Amino acid sequence: MAIIGRPVARHLDDGATLEVTRTASDGARNANSALYGAAWQAAKALGYRRLITYTQDGESGASLRGAGWRVIASRPPRAGWHTPSRPRAGHGNDHVARLLWEAL
Repeated sequence: MAIIGRPVARHLDDGATLEVTRTASDGARNANSALYGAAWQAAKALGYRRLITYTQDGESGASLRGAGWRVIASRPPRAGWHTPSRPRAGHGNDHVARLLWEAL
């Protein structure tokens, strides 16, 4: 299963880009690579020109490389979304560097 939607980052939400936010498999060999490949085929069939996703620091990205994706940017760790004027709780992914990947 793959969950795909509009990009979380507002500046990437251009109407031509989708983002894979989650994938899950039963652990079958190469299942995640197949999911990423199928997600890109579905996005193209719907008229989208770009599909992106992120990996956190420490994740290998092997499934993405296997599906033919490439790293296009490195994102530094975020301090979090909390501000005094708009308090927010952390979700465990603050202070973690990320890589931005794009389907080819």
